[in-house]
Amino acid sequence: MAAAHWLNSLGYLSLSVLCLLATTLQVTSVLAGETTELSSPASLAEPSPTKLPKCDRTFVSRGGASNGTFHAPELLNPNNHSRQCLYTFLAAPGQRVLVEFRTFDLRGKPPDGAAVGELPACMHEYMDIYSEMASLEAGELVNSAFGGRFCGPIPPRRRVSLHRAVALAFFTDHTYTPPTLFAGTYRFINASEFEVGTPVPNTMCSFIIESSKRKTGLLLSPTYPGIYPKDVICNYQFVGQAGQRIRLEFRDFDLFFGGPHCPFDWVRVYDGPDNSSAVIGTYCGQQRNLVLYSSDERLLVTFFTLPRSANTQNRGFKGIFEFSESFVKLDFISKHDAEHIRGSECDQKILSKKESTGFVYHPNYPFPYIQKVVCRYFIYGMQDSQNLERVRLEFQNFSIPKGEKPKPDSCQDGYLKVYLRGQEATDSYDKHDAELCGEGSPDPPVYPPPLLSDGPRLVMVFSSGELQGRGFKAKYTFETEYRVPGTAAPGGECAFTYRSEAKKRGEFNSPRYPSNYPSRTNCTYTLVATPNEQVTVVFDHFKVRADSWNATAGLYGGATCSEDWVEAWWTGREGSRVPLGRWCGPATPGPLQSPRGALGLLIALHTDYDSVASGFKARYVFEPAKSIFGDCGGNVSGSSWGAVSSPRYPLPYEAPARGAASRVCNWFITARPGRRLLINFDHFAVEGHLTERGCPAAVLRLWYESPGPPLELCGEKAPADRWQYLSSSNSIRLSFIIADKSVGAGGWRAVWTEVTVGAGEDCPAACAGACLPPRAACSGLQHCAGQSAVRPAHCESAGAATGGGSAVWWAAGCVGGGALVLAACWRRRRRTPRRPPPPPRPPPRAVAARLAAPPDTV
Repeated sequence: MAAAHWLNSLGYLSLSVLCLLATTLQVTSVLAGETTELSSPASLAEPSPTKLPKCDRTFVSRGGASNGTFHAPELLNPNNHSRQCLYTFLAAPGQRVLVEFRTFDLRGKPPDGAAVGELPACMHEYMDIYSEMASLEAGELVNSAFGGRFCGPIPPRRRVSLHRAVALAFFTDHTYTPPTLFAGTYRFINASEFEVGTPVPNTMCSFIIESSKRKTGLLLSPTYPGIYPKDVICNYQFVGQAGQRIRLEFRDFDLFFGGPHCPFDWVRVYDGPDNSSAVIGTYCGQQRNLVLYSSDERLLVTFFTLPRSANTQNRGFKGIFEFSESFVKLDFISKHDAEHIRGSECDQKILSKKESTGFVYHPNYPFPYIQKVVCRYFIYGMQDSQNLERVRLEFQNFSIPKGEKPKPDSCQDGYLKVYLRGQEATDSYDKHDAELCGEGSPDPPVYPPPLLSDGPRLVMVFSSGELQGRGFKAKYTFETEYRVPGTAAPGGECAFTYRSEAKKRGEFNSPRYPSNYPSRTNCTYTLVATPNEQVTVVFDHFKVRADSWNATAGLYGGATCSEDWVEAWWTGREGSRVPLGRWCGPATPGPLQSPRGALGLLIALHTDYDSVASGFKARYVFEPAKSIFGDCGGNVSGSSWGAVSSPRYPLPYEAPARGAASRVCNWFITARPGRRLLINFDHFAVEGHLTERGCPAAVLRLWYESPGPPLELCGEKAPADRWQYLSSSNSIRLSFIIADKSVGAGGWRAVWTEVTVGAGEDCPAACAGACLPPRAACSGLQHCAGQSAVRPAHCESAGAATGGGSAVWWAAGCVGGGALVLAACWRRRRRTPRRPPPPPRPPPRAVAARLAAPPDTV
């Protein structure tokens, strides 16, 4: 079916050629301008196969401006013979033909319907259009470009002849064709408007436009406003005089759009004399408000259309050009470390050179600016995986008149609009952050306030208006942007300070969070409390790169984190520091709290030269200071052993009270001089996991080695695990901190024992290289990991070996002594009022001070 369709089409096309040839021979006998109809209704019923069709029409120009109408022939065709009528429009020399359809309702479906199986498609009635014929000589119709086949109710777009002729070939095999089937108008137009300059020899549509001959004019595609031709290359070369620039404004632009890179039909503008010059831009599709300027007196415009058979309905372009010496001179850009944006009159861009600085000026600086000029300034800081900057703008001169009748807070004439949030990326120029105008004063300096971009881009739009002014001069500075809340260091370093006087609670994070932090960076976060306050820090997100991370449970330090890490210290009011730990990988630091009397906390981030990660996010809270023991805990000394446990143990511990940042319990355990302490955790269940996610909600810190940071513990201890630690001195400290996001867990219990360490000593009970007290085994506590807590048999037999009599006398003595003590207490109670119990005895000052806070804070 399809093959037959194309064979029929080829036959009809050959018939069109023969008809056009016959018409050409007849045109020579027709007077110029005469309209001839070579058929009559009576003779159409029985066409002779040896004669030309009797429905052709020819329209010839008399040489002047003329126009007219045409319509379909009225045909009677009872036998359904194939009939073809050729409409020929021939312009005089120096003219072209413009044909436009007013009505069109050919019976059939357009070719687009055939693509989805709707056949037949333009088979029984259609119109072929030829508008690129160079002449009416024999064979020209076959050699000229085919302009498309049309049927259905949608009329073809208007056509302008590429040369002097347009041909319409109408085909039908229906029994009757009414004259209302199609109708249109034709007009012979002057061809000189398409000759925009001096024609280039041996080209169809290339011209040289010289300012010495024409300073302004039109620039049209070869057949505008008709459908533009295929397979053409047109070059428009503009040549001005020294000191001139060229302005090109497209009033209408409609090309086939094949994608954002314009792979098919396009207009390309070069900022120079030929196609080796810098490209201003390549354009296709539909363009609005397209205005371009050359950088100097030369410009080249190239129009290219692809050779193809696909039907297009685009009309091309219409523009106006102007040569002028009054356009803005670009030296105010090139002399001041900026770059002119090609194609614009005076737009410029300034790119950072890593924390660089410079100046921007009004056009025509240092002289007053030119009226009715619009210039844009794009000042862009660095933004990549390693750098992020912001722009600071400070004015040093400013004078833009407001207008003759200015309104408050309104610029009636010229203005300078500033965009701080990247609005230009979406062409949101109506959403400016500042609109500046008025007169500044140099003595004393009264200029617009400094402006700081929210991100790496700052854009200014200067419009000079009708009045002339002295303009402006402003200094720009590219500053490193860390995107960290807080008070930054004045020198631009990555150092931030959070003071209780300014804000009681807030957040801070690694640079650029939640994006990756940059490499080769050192940042510090200083939290300063008042003398009667403490500060708590809780980490809500933590991921710091550690490619060679091999953390052992609870060990954090230089041996574990050697690439990127986070460190923390208690800070004293005299500048001293007490290390709290170093963290990396996915192990989140546990909650941190400064001790009573300390200045606060110092947190530092270090990154090396290699890969990066998302970093951290933390929050801080300043609260009234608690006791040295916190919310619970205490001081333990004077005993040989004992046990400490989490609050409510063996019940699960609970989260802090509502509104509190944390709950803290501090224990200070001190042995006799020359002794050490052995601590063994017989049960441990605290939220978190030491190596997989750290201790973000709750943590137990154990100071047992001096000097050095504490050990962090969280997670769950298996029954077979040994969590046992031997102190390096006669004191240890335990600090259990529960953050406000805690959900609770089973808690923990630790058994501490006073031990001796040394060779040559009689040691009946040894554990971890230390000697336990002789009676420790009888305490019922598990002093040594892996050993039973059951009291051995000799603990019971030791009491019986002293004899029954002695036991009786011992019991009687105890009863008698107890009676005397009770009597004395009863008499004293009657004589003196009851007093409250004494407070818990604090630890020895030297030990408590060293364990609780930096030396200078106690």
